[in-house]
Amino acid sequence: MNFFSISDIENLTGIKAHTLRIWEQRYSLLNPKRKESKHRLYDNEDLKYILRVAFLYHNGYKISRIASLSEDEVKKLALDTTAGKENYQVFVNQLTEASIDFDQQRFEKILHNLILHLGFEKAVIQILFPLLNKIGLLWMTDTVSPAQEHFASALVVKKILVATDGLDRSSQEGSRKVLLFAPEGEHHEIPILFMQYLLKKNGVSCVYVGKNARLEVLRDFCLQHQITQIHCHLVTNLLSSDLNAYLAKLSQAYPDKEISFSGPQARKVDSPPPNLRILRDSEAMLAFCNK
Repeated sequence: MNFFSISDIENLTGIKAHTLRIWEQRYSLLNPKRKESKHRLYDNEDLKYILRVAFLYHNGYKISRIASLSEDEVKKLALDTTAGKENYQVFVNQLTEASIDFDQQRFEKILHNLILHLGFEKAVIQILFPLLNKIGLLWMTDTVSPAQEHFASALVVKKILVATDGLDRSSQEGSRKVLLFAPEGEHHEIPILFMQYLLKKNGVSCVYVGKNARLEVLRDFCLQHQITQIHCHLVTNLLSSDLNAYLAKLSQAYPDKEISFSGPQARKVDSPPPNLRILRDSEAMLAFCNK
C-alpha cells in the first residue's frame, strides 16, 4: 500500500489542493487519513477514486452531481463518458490504476485492447506517453512510487520491442542513418525506443545507443556506422550542465551531422545551434521518422 500527500494528488489529477479541501469539507467527497502532524494522507484506493472524479470534473460534470454518486456509479459514469468519443484520459487513468496495484494481467489486457482498437502508434502517442508522464510524477514524490514507474515502463518497453522485432528489416535502405540516444543522466528510454520503431517501420536505418549515454560513447558509433543524423530525447533534465550548453557541446562535437532533439525539455531550448533541429511535438517526431 502506498500513501500520497495532497500535493501528490494535485499533480496527478490536475485539481488544486485548495479545491480538493473544499470538496472534502463541502461535499464529504473524500475522507483522507491523517498523519500525526494532521496533514492529509491518501492511499491507493483514494487515488484511484479521485482520478475518476477528476476525469468527470474535467469533462464538464458538476462536482455536486459527482458527489451524489456511489463509487461504483462514478466508475460506470467515467466509462460511459468515454463511449463513442476519442477521450483517452480514462484509459490513461485505468492503466495508472493497474500500475498502482501492480496488476500486470489487467494492464496488459487494457493495453492489448487499446492497440487493437487504435493501432500501435496511436496507442503509444495518445495513451502511453501521457501515462508515463503521469506515472513519472509519482517518481518525483517521496513515496515508494518509483516501483510503479518501473512496473509500467517494463511492460511498455516489452510491447515496443516486440512490435519493432516484427518489422520487415529488408526495407531499410538509403543513405540516411540515424543514431538514437538518451543523454547521460536520462533513464527514460521509451521515447527513443519508439523512435527506433518508427524509423525502422519507415525504412530508415538507425542505431540505438541506449539511455544514459555519455557524449564520448557516440564517437565510435558515428565512425563505425557512418551516421548521418543524431537524435536525442530528454524527459527529465538531470544533466550536469545547462541544457543549452549541453546541446551546444553536442553540436560542436559533430558539426557535420544534423542533430535533432525532442522531449518535454525541448521548450527550454532558447538558442539552438545551426545544425540542431527541435522536434517540439509528436507530429514533428512522426515527420522526422519519415523517409
